[in-house]
Parts: sequence; C-alpha cells; structure tokens
Amino acid sequence: MSRDTDVLVLGGAGVDTVIPVPELPLPYADSYMIDSGIRTRAGHTGDFVAVGLAALGLRTHHLDFLGDDPEGDLVRALHREKGIALTAIPQPAGTKRAVNLVGPDGRRLSLYDTSRAHDGDRLPESVVRSLAEASRHVHVSITHPCAFALPVLRETGVPLSTDLHDWDGENPYHEPFAYAADVVFVSAAALTDPEATMRRIVERGRAEVVVATAGAEGAHLLADGESTRIPAAAPPAPVVDSNGAGDAFAAAFLFGRLNGEPPSRCAQYGAAAGAYACTIPAAQSAALSHEALLAALDR
Repeated sequence: MSRDTDVLVLGGAGVDTVIPVPELPLPYADSYMIDSGIRTRAGHTGDFVAVGLAALGLRTHHLDFLGDDPEGDLVRALHREKGIALTAIPQPAGTKRAVNLVGPDGRRLSLYDTSRAHDGDRLPESVVRSLAEASRHVHVSITHPCAFALPVLRETGVPLSTDLHDWDGENPYHEPFAYAADVVFVSAAALTDPEATMRRIVERGRAEVVVATAGAEGAHLLADGESTRIPAAAPPAPVVDSNGAGDAFAAAFLFGRLNGEPPSRCAQYGAAAGAYACTIPAAQSAALSHEALLAALDR
C-alpha cells in the first residue's frame, strides 16, 4: 500500500492567548500591566508536533476538529504557512483555546476553555482509517475524541505514539492511550517513580519504547527492557518559554525513529529539539530543521 504521509497527527489543534507575567504563582492583585504585550497564536500540542515534524522534512498530515471562527482561521493559517496538510472536521462549539500565563523563567500555567467540545465528539471513523492507512506512523493526542479513534487505529496496524504529558501514573483517563501506543512519551514532573511507571506501561500495553522527559534533568529512556538516562541538551540561547518543548522532543524522536535510528539516538534528537524550543518566545512557533538538528548535536 502506498504511504503518502510519514506522520498523521490526530487531535491537539487549538489557539493560545499568551500572557507574560512577573512571576508564578501570580499573587492576587486588582490588575497587572503587561508591557511586553498579550498575543494570541495557533499552537496546541498537535499543532506543535506537526510543525516540528514538517520542519524536519517529514510529510505530515493533521486531523482534528476546528470551528468556523477566528481561532480556527489562525490554525488553518499556521498549517498553510508551514506546508502541513490539514483535515478539519467542523466543530460547532468552536476551536479549542487556552490562556497561558508565562513566567520569566519560562514556566507556564495553562487555563483551558473546556466549553468548546462535546462529550459526543467523534472523529469520523472512515476518515481516521483512510488517513492512517496512508501513513507510516500516527501520533495521537490525548483528547477525548482521539480515545475513541484508538480501536480503529489499532486495526490498521500502523505504529502509534502518544504523549501523556503530566500524567501522574494513576489517572485512568490516560491508560487507553498509554497501553495502545508503540512509543509513549510522558513528563516525569508528576511521577513519583518514573521508571516504575514506564515499566508498567510496557508490561500492560504494547509499547516498545517509553520516554519520560524531565526538563533540565534530561530524560529517562526505556527500550528493550533497558533503562537509560539521556542528558539534557544545552539550549542555544536563553530560555524564555518551556511551552512546546515536549512536543518538539516527540517530533524529533519520531524523526529519528522513522529514519531507523536506535532509541538512544532518537532521544538525543529529542533533547536537542526540546532545548531549542525553550528559546522560542511563547507567541511564536518555530522548530529545528534537519540540518539545524544535526548541527545542534555536533555542538
């Protein structure tokens, strides 16, 4: 079967309003003056993964719900600008959006507008199946509609990856994603024992590789039963925002995997891309090219 797409990204399209704040947590006050400006831009997790994959030269297709609204227009414009194919399923409730409070050290607090979705939202099975069967790999965001797409995706036999983000290792919502994917990414931030959680994912699911990212402390890699610590890459410029670092890591890791690199090398790709993402202001969306990624590893 012809594979016209390298990676299909499912879900995770939306818009953020980015507000720089003097510190986090933000102390109560009647008002704050934001001298650096408040900006709205496209870029939720699926968007950032797609941008990262496309920047590395992978043929990328993104499928999700979008509203017929200004936020949806921003998402469509981002995909046109980056040359990313987009299949947008109409969402009457509107395009997903959030507000990100970003501190001077790059940490953020995200406030998600959950009114722009319905419990009954489902990605059309025929669309999911046809796009997946035309792809070498599918990366699945942990949104509600994507959970219902997992059985169809598994039927296609196409390898899957997912990012569990700040899972605590206990919340049952994340488990279908964790146990259905061949490659699992998760933040170590909320895990009391990252390696134990990673091994449980492998034992209960079908994962071949699990990566727990730990920010400036690098990442934990579990592959072929062996646990390895991957050192963090040095950012090429001052850190201004951590938003999108995990997505950049995932995109670069998948780039390596689809090019036949061993898991440790893929994780080094991810560390370099994640470090670069931390140097990009929150109101922008940029990612490393293939050449820039290799140069970063050389450094």
